[in-house]
Amino acid sequence: MNPLETLRFAVHGLSANKVRSGLTMLGILIGVAAVILLLAVGNGSSQAVTNSIDALGTNSLTISSGAGFGAQSTATSTKPLTLTDAKALANTTQAPDIKGVAPEVQTSQTALYDGTSHTVSSVIGTYPAYFEASNSKVAEGDYFSDDDVLASRKVAVIGSTTASDLFGTASPIGKQIILGGTPLTVVGELATKGTSTSSFNDPDDVIIAPLPTVQNAYTGFGSLSQILVEATSANSTTPAQNEITTVLMGTHGIKSASAVDFRVSSQASLLSTRSSTTQTFTVLLGAVAAISLLVGGIGITNIMLVTVAERTREIGIRKAIGAPKGVILGQFLAESTLLSLVGAGLGVVIALIGAHFTIVGIKPVVIPASVYGAFGIAVAIGLFFGSYPASRAASLRPIEALRHE
Repeated sequence: MNPLETLRFAVHGLSANKVRSGLTMLGILIGVAAVILLLAVGNGSSQAVTNSIDALGTNSLTISSGAGFGAQSTATSTKPLTLTDAKALANTTQAPDIKGVAPEVQTSQTALYDGTSHTVSSVIGTYPAYFEASNSKVAEGDYFSDDDVLASRKVAVIGSTTASDLFGTASPIGKQIILGGTPLTVVGELATKGTSTSSFNDPDDVIIAPLPTVQNAYTGFGSLSQILVEATSANSTTPAQNEITTVLMGTHGIKSASAVDFRVSSQASLLSTRSSTTQTFTVLLGAVAAISLLVGGIGITNIMLVTVAERTREIGIRKAIGAPKGVILGQFLAESTLLSLVGAGLGVVIALIGAHFTIVGIKPVVIPASVYGAFGIAVAIGLFFGSYPASRAASLRPIEALRHE
C-alpha cells in the first residue's frame, strides 16, 4: 500500500469518530500552545528587564548608605552619604575612571497646575550630571544647568507621565507648576522610558530639580538619598567601583574593607542577577507546559487502544485477505501521527496569535526554536505513543480477530 493510500485510510479511520479524535488533538494543541506561549512569556519578561536596566545606563553605578542585604560587614554604625562624599568622588585625581557624579535627594510631592492635581511619586534633587548618568534624554526643552544649581533656581525637568497628567497634550515648557507649595518653572520634558517590570514605580512619573532647590523646599540640608556615578565607559565600571570604595573609606574614616557602611551596585551586576532569575523562571514555565504535552501523548495511546479494540474484526478481515503486518502497523501509526500533526499545527497557530496579546502584564516574545521544538516533539510523541497500539493491532491473529464481536 502506497503512502497516499495509507494516509487516506488514516483520515477515514479518524473521521469515523470525529468528537473523540477532536478531543485527542485538543490535548496536543493545548500542550504545544502552552509550551510556546509560556516560553515566550519568560523570554518577554527577560527582555523587558534587560531593556529596563539598560535604560538606566550600562556604565552607571549607584552608591547607597548601608552594607546591603547579605553583605558581610563589621561596621558598628552607618554614616550617611553627604555632599562631601560626592565632591571627593568628583576629584579626578583620586578617581580617574569616574566621569560624572550626581548626588541625589528624593521625596514625593503633589503638583498643581491650573486646577489639576497630580501626586508625583519621585521628586529628585540632583546635579545636571544625573541626566547623562541615568541615560535620561529630553524630548522637549532642555536640562537645567550648573548655574541653576549654584543659584538654587526654581526650575524643573519633568517626566512624560507627569507632563501628560498635568498638561494633557499641551507643551509644559515655560509653564509654572506648584510643587508642595513651591513654584517651579518647567524647562524640559524627558523622553518616555516606559514602565519598568522590575519596579512598582513609573520611571516617567518624576520631577527633577536642582539639588539645593529641593533641599531648601522639601528635604532639608541633611544626608543624601544616594549618589549616582557615571564611569568613563562600560569597561571601566569595575575600576570605578574600586575607586569609589577607596575614596569613601577615606571620607568615612574606615580602615578595613570589611567594615564599609555603604554599598555600590552596578547595572551589569543587576542585569546578571535578573537574567539568571528570569532564565530559571523560563525553564520552569517550559517544564510545566511540557507536562501538558506529555499528557496529550498519553491521550493518543488511550484513543488508539480504544480504536484497535473497536476495529479488531476489521483488522482480522484485512489480514485474512492478505494485508501484511507492516500495512496494519503503518495505518495505525499514520493515524496517531496525524492526530499529533494536526494538533501540533493548530497549537502553533494559536500560540502565534496569543503572542500578540499582553499576558500578565508582559508582552510575549516568541522563541523560534520553541516553535520548531514543540512541533517536532509533538509529532515524535504521536509516533512514540502510537507505536504500542499499532504494534498490538499488527500482532493480532486473523482467526482470533474474525471471532471478535
